[in-house]
Amino acid sequence: MICFLETPEYDSQIFRIKNNKNSIDIGIMICYIYNRTTDCATLERIKMENTFVVNIIHRPELMPEYSATVTGQGKEEDIADKKILNESLDIFKFQQKTAHDNGLKVTIQMTYASLFNDEAIEIAKHDHDTYGDEISLSLLGLPCEQFRDKYKTKDFCIWMFSMEDKKKIVKDVFEKFYEKFGFYPESTGSYYMDADLTNYIKKEYPSVKCAIATCWEEGPKAYHTCNNSWYTLFDGGPWAPWIPSKQNTHAPAANEAEDSGIVAIPHLSRDLIACYDGNGSNFGTHPQNVLRGMIYDTKTWEFPYLFNLIDQFRHLAKYNNGYSYNMMFVGPGWLNKMGRWEAPYELLKKSYEEGMGYYGQLKKEGKLVDMTMAEFADFYRANKTYEEPECALWKDILYGSDKQLFWYTDPYMRACVNMEQGGAIVDLRPYAAKLEWPVGIGTKHVQDASYPFLIQEKYRAGYFTHYAGEGTLRSAKVCHNGEEVDLALCRSHASFSQEGKDRILTLDPVDIEFKDLTVKIETKIHFLEGSSSIRVERNILSMTDPDAEVIIKEYITACYGTTEYPEDMTGILLSVTDGEKTENIEYEYKCREAFVEGANCAKAVVNAIDTEVTLTTDVKEAKGFIREGYAFSPMFTLGFEKKISDKEVYSTWLNLAKAN
Repeated sequence: MICFLETPEYDSQIFRIKNNKNSIDIGIMICYIYNRTTDCATLERIKMENTFVVNIIHRPELMPEYSATVTGQGKEEDIADKKILNESLDIFKFQQKTAHDNGLKVTIQMTYASLFNDEAIEIAKHDHDTYGDEISLSLLGLPCEQFRDKYKTKDFCIWMFSMEDKKKIVKDVFEKFYEKFGFYPESTGSYYMDADLTNYIKKEYPSVKCAIATCWEEGPKAYHTCNNSWYTLFDGGPWAPWIPSKQNTHAPAANEAEDSGIVAIPHLSRDLIACYDGNGSNFGTHPQNVLRGMIYDTKTWEFPYLFNLIDQFRHLAKYNNGYSYNMMFVGPGWLNKMGRWEAPYELLKKSYEEGMGYYGQLKKEGKLVDMTMAEFADFYRANKTYEEPECALWKDILYGSDKQLFWYTDPYMRACVNMEQGGAIVDLRPYAAKLEWPVGIGTKHVQDASYPFLIQEKYRAGYFTHYAGEGTLRSAKVCHNGEEVDLALCRSHASFSQEGKDRILTLDPVDIEFKDLTVKIETKIHFLEGSSSIRVERNILSMTDPDAEVIIKEYITACYGTTEYPEDMTGILLSVTDGEKTENIEYEYKCREAFVEGANCAKAVVNAIDTEVTLTTDVKEAKGFIREGYAFSPMFTLGFEKKISDKEVYSTWLNLAKAN
């Protein structure tokens, strides 16, 4: 049964948290409450009125990844060490009590090891009956005596096993869960779940409706900050819940036929600037992430950044039809009695208590609704359509800069727009290809589960490059009398709006100053729901000489890959056409280029990632061009040149599709 809190359409009260340099204003969140029967009831479609949803997830990981190396420092490894087992169970009890004391429901993700521990099982049963916690099943926490004896390996990442072993492990873990609880779980998860694994689980255990399926931007950046020893590479996925496709976990399903049958949530909610620029493991709504990043006052033990981060996620309701999401997923290793990251246990405990206390406070004030994972899956399907995008206009809340990024994801793409680079697209993942990418032993990608990019400024430089070559970018150059200025050099800010199904990013106008002319340009970027297209509109607001003309060169410079290292570009086919005349270049690193006057389409077919990318225009006066790179700068460029006058508006479309 569902009931609603009768409240004004939007309360004018403002909630504010401050640190030294930043504050975020958040309108009060209006949410709904519902009663839940023992079995998770199907939710009817409801109207989201500024609903902030939180998943609190604990796992009784009795052999935590991080704990044995600290508590057992200097000792021979003992996977059955009673001291570690007992401490881990005590931490799990503390976490559960802290959540319940704050009136919050928990999803308890039982690990394989915990299924052999009677006390952990009894706690889960008690808290399910008493507090409405969901008993779930994690595919983390595999290592234990029983697992090692059977599989003869120290591997613990489910997606890295061979498909044959994945199936065996899933059967072992799920059947052990059923033996202990008498039912199969409704949710599961890991750091990452590849599509083949998800499809198998859904087929064999159809009760599963929700899964933790990826870590946002847990790729080379995190790998490098772990001394090149953390082989969890899965950049390129969504940062917020989504319905994964059967073909690729990272790529959202576009329709029922592509639907894998589960709702996926990310492993932690991360800072969408700090995580993108650096190691995401330091910037999440997991309190101990913030301590690991040393983002706290060492004298007062205060950490306002954590609360600002939670509030910024609340703020995303503004861009997503009134809905926003956050999760906290915590294993016991982080609360080790020996302390972590130069932080004593007392600070770890304080951070957890205050973090959970803040969620509890928001719930009491009617600004948050806590759900279990299975409840959330029902809520998500009742309130989201396949093609509805997820949007985030994100501001810097850590360093005090004016930096803004806009993130957009839907079944056809993931894109990032950087206002520090004049609204240039600096990250682009072609989900339209629904690239099948098997992962694990026996495949071409034992560890690398990332969804490939066409544009990625961290791995392919963006605008700011070395003395030669180009980086990947979608931007424009403005030219006049031999002078040329790239809009990527013009810092700006943006506002968000929605018109029908169009999400529109409007940048503050910028002035381009030439020796004898100043041009004021406004950029609008339209993300067209359900179309796999991005329309970029340049509006000439004014010129100091109204009779002057400038040339605008719209372009995308791209490549493909998942890391910093270049891939073989041989075989990429570039073409530019006006519908009758077509120029082609088959990529051979020869630095060639071709032009067609009056062109309407410039295209690249990247067969290595099953992707077709085009740049199109609807005016006849533009000159289309294609450009092949060379070995030192292995990129390709598609673009249009057009003369543009005062008060004129010029649009181009970036389109993605599956090749062939």
